[in-house]
Amino acid sequence: MTWNVWQLSPFITSIFFILGIFTLYEVLYDALKTILQAKNINVDVDLVNSWFGVIYMLIFVFGMQSTVAGTSISWQFMNFQLMAVIFCAYFLNIRVPYYYFIPVLILYMIFDSSLGYWESWAHGAVLMLFYISLNYLRRHQKSHPFVYYILTGIVFGSVLWLFMKIKFNFAMSTYLEEWSYLIIFQILLYSYVTMILRDSELKLRLLEFANHDALTKTENYAAYVSEIKYMFDESQKNKLLLSMMMFDIDHFKEINDTYGHLAGDKILQQVADIVQTVIDANNPKIKFYRTGGEEFNILFPGYDLEATERIAQEIFMAVNHSKMDIGDKKIIISISVGVSVISEQDNEPNDFYGRVDDNLYSSKKNGRMQITSK
Repeated sequence: MTWNVWQLSPFITSIFFILGIFTLYEVLYDALKTILQAKNINVDVDLVNSWFGVIYMLIFVFGMQSTVAGTSISWQFMNFQLMAVIFCAYFLNIRVPYYYFIPVLILYMIFDSSLGYWESWAHGAVLMLFYISLNYLRRHQKSHPFVYYILTGIVFGSVLWLFMKIKFNFAMSTYLEEWSYLIIFQILLYSYVTMILRDSELKLRLLEFANHDALTKTENYAAYVSEIKYMFDESQKNKLLLSMMMFDIDHFKEINDTYGHLAGDKILQQVADIVQTVIDANNPKIKFYRTGGEEFNILFPGYDLEATERIAQEIFMAVNHSKMDIGDKKIIISISVGVSVISEQDNEPNDFYGRVDDNLYSSKKNGRMQITSK
């Protein structure tokens, strides 16, 4: 149809079709990640990527082959299928044990009515080696990756298409044409995916920059506002426990005025490192934010007041036993702390925040270097 009506060759439409398939994959995968993040579901991103990629490509391969399975032209979509293999093995870097290939290949040959052909078995074995080789290159070949990538495709592609030529006895010109198409598709896919990945990495860096404090590496106030809104709503709706600890560094302005802002920055970094170490030792789901100059907030999803006080005490003791050497001077670091748990009387996140802030103010008002919780 495209050639007769639009005067576009099947090769050109194939290019757009392949790029469209992989664009759709990126769109669906991004949508899946967004849904998981919106529901605050913590999953292994690599595991989700692997399963989603395999399922998507199997649907793609079997779906396309269903239109020609068992016919004399069942080879015509092989380049599309090889691109799916390349995408999963090289670009998604999905590691599949070799023995998983056997049942999939047998199922495919049954589906394609080609189980009784030796060429199909040989093709399946080479295809498995092709996948493993691409996977190995992705993980281990750091210098000149494109060269090794394209050479691997050229070598394995020539063998895979040779088995198809023998099985279906088509002309040498067709063999060379399909083999050259595979190489061109490989080059285009490499360029396209590299561009997409570069864009994704840039977005991730921008997102990290937007949500993290550059000095202390903790999450920042913008991230806190987003998270507390979600946690507050979930807690009120589902009657979930939620507590908060707020602290600031005692006499921080005096330290800046006396020793300079570089000294103040080092103290902020040291305090943040100590607190993060305590959090990591207890529960990585606890969220840590720098919400002001020397002010920090910690959210404890699922924690009651008693459990929060225990960790707050650990943080309090760890920070208050630390010192910072500035030239020949030793600065003694201490913090004042406020702790509270969410209440049914809290109508919005700021109500909760205000009560914790009041407790912090009480600690400072009553002499600093203490914890107030209620």
